[in-house]
Amino acid sequence: MRTKLIALLLASAVPALAVSACKGTTDTTTEQAAANKSGLDLAAMDKSVKPGDDFFLYANGTWFKTSEIPADRGSISSSFVTQQELEKRMDGLMADIAKSDAAAGTNERKLADFRAAYMDQAGIDQRTLPALKADIDRFEAIADKKALATAIGSTIRADVDPLNATTLQTPNLFGIFVTQSMSDPSKDVPYLLQGGIGLPDRDYYTSPDPEMAKIRDAYKPFIAKMLAGAGLDNAEARSKRVYDLEAKIAAAHATIVETEDSFKANNPWTQADFAKKAPGLDWGAFFQAAQLSTVPTIVVWHAEPTRKLAALVASEPLDAWKDWLAYHQIIQAGSVLPTQMHKDDFAFFGTTLGGTPEERPRDKQLQNSLNALMGDAVGQLYVAKYFPASEKADIDKMVSNIKAAFDKRIEALDWIAPATKKEARAKVSAMLVGVGYPDKWRDYSALEIKPDDAYGNLQRAGMQEYRHQLAKLGQAPDRGEWWMVPQIINAVNLPLQDALNFPAGILQPPFYHAGSDPAANYGAIGAVMGHEISHSFDNLGSTFDSTGKLRNWWTPADLAKFNAAGQALVAQYDAYEVLPGLHIKGRQVLAENIADVAGLAAAYDAYKASLGGRQAPVIDGFTGDQRFFIAYAQGWASKMREATMRGRIATDGHSPGQWRALTVRNIDAWYTAFDVKPGDKLYLAPEKRVKVW
Repeated sequence: MRTKLIALLLASAVPALAVSACKGTTDTTTEQAAANKSGLDLAAMDKSVKPGDDFFLYANGTWFKTSEIPADRGSISSSFVTQQELEKRMDGLMADIAKSDAAAGTNERKLADFRAAYMDQAGIDQRTLPALKADIDRFEAIADKKALATAIGSTIRADVDPLNATTLQTPNLFGIFVTQSMSDPSKDVPYLLQGGIGLPDRDYYTSPDPEMAKIRDAYKPFIAKMLAGAGLDNAEARSKRVYDLEAKIAAAHATIVETEDSFKANNPWTQADFAKKAPGLDWGAFFQAAQLSTVPTIVVWHAEPTRKLAALVASEPLDAWKDWLAYHQIIQAGSVLPTQMHKDDFAFFGTTLGGTPEERPRDKQLQNSLNALMGDAVGQLYVAKYFPASEKADIDKMVSNIKAAFDKRIEALDWIAPATKKEARAKVSAMLVGVGYPDKWRDYSALEIKPDDAYGNLQRAGMQEYRHQLAKLGQAPDRGEWWMVPQIINAVNLPLQDALNFPAGILQPPFYHAGSDPAANYGAIGAVMGHEISHSFDNLGSTFDSTGKLRNWWTPADLAKFNAAGQALVAQYDAYEVLPGLHIKGRQVLAENIADVAGLAAAYDAYKASLGGRQAPVIDGFTGDQRFFIAYAQGWASKMREATMRGRIATDGHSPGQWRALTVRNIDAWYTAFDVKPGDKLYLAPEKRVKVW
């Protein structure tokens, strides 16, 4: 299901590895790496490349030259073998589910029924359009702007998908994200977020870039095609109204960088405030339909966009809004649309927008949908079969070691005042780490799943998730709540909760080799752990204290030094040209790059401490330090189609993997390990190396 839902304040380490169109490599040598004592993929390397000239190609050059991006993917990465293994495991679970004779009402029965409906394309062809048309008819019947406000409110769903944390929109006009209050960490509150566009970001509508213009030119007839496919007349005229309205909505949006300013985002409005501060929308009708009428205060993350969006409700024609509602109802059902509409949907979103020639097999799409809609039900089955307690204990120990190393780094800093240092160390001490899977699983008992209603299952699952989130309002936050499912390749930091999640899916090669030499494990999964720890101290995470309260706990001098280091990192990444004329947006990826630099440094310190003063052995011809840094770079092996790369640069808060591997330029030990000297292309003078934490 392509929902484009988001959860702000979630910082993930490897989102490209967790999205179905952005995984892996066709090389099988990662399997061999698991058997190597070094834990490295030796066949992936190109030793003819000088490490100091291009460390990414030194570590991954043969892999990069020989790997081909599969037709059903927009990119590949080093974790392709991992992803294939994970999908094989999921295939086995799906086969067991299909044969299940579990009783009605159980998770197993619901999974089986969801699978049956989702895989029945003939049934989807027969049943989806009538159900979809019934929803569209409700929008067609809207008679005035009050009824419009009710319709908009009724389509609101919870923005809870951490894999799209950097995609700053929801297909609904607004999104609701429920988490603890930035001002009062003792309770959960709703956050109102900007939304309403079908393309990934405002730049797709506003940028003069010719490539963006091509996408816009393809998007307009696509809208018409989808409206016509749903049986609506005058599709061309309706399409123009939808696009023109979306363009105005996009122009009202805050940018990704603006959205990251948490101090500007903490705008608690009472229900009465909305009519005064954002006139144009009947907020009473909206909140009633959104099941929020009894909530006294809502935090408006995007205050100025909210004002502008409400004004658009008043100024734009009712027919445009009705067409817009119909179109978004259609595209949110992309995975369960009738055959031709589904093909058209992928042709635009998958191929034109994402650069992926072929769609993934239906059974793999099923895995993604179940992960999104009933992820914990699948997760319980997955970890019971594939995540042993011994690996969980080993990972727990590694995380503790890296937390300790990070704490020691803070303690040793000479550029921050004692008070700042004390608060930073308190954050590390209070940090809650979840490994493998949550302590408490999601309850799906109230979710109705039918074996012959794929469209309805999608709608009911979305509403069930929304109700789950709303039930938390006014309650004490659950710091142990997970925002990821176990069976994915990713990891996340939750700044408000001061918590980390490391799903079981990522705790396997190439990131983690059970029983392997520690150098590679600390360089790969250890760097991911350090990255997530460091997110609590990036330019966004550092605005929250150890309780999750939004508070400036810095002295002015300390903050100035921290910002100066960040600006140096911005400049470093601004200089990287990923395609002719296309550079990484250093400010947009700053938080992730801070976490990369600080996390890699902490992981290195933890690795050295794990040796207990002993000299690391030379394995496969590499010293311990060399293995550590090669493993890090191999964890970021990646290759993207041009369209995928352009989309990443436009919308993602992460640098592409090829350039994340170059984080090593800022670590002194890397220079010593590979004898990198002035004159080498990647060489940075000591004073130019960015030191953060």
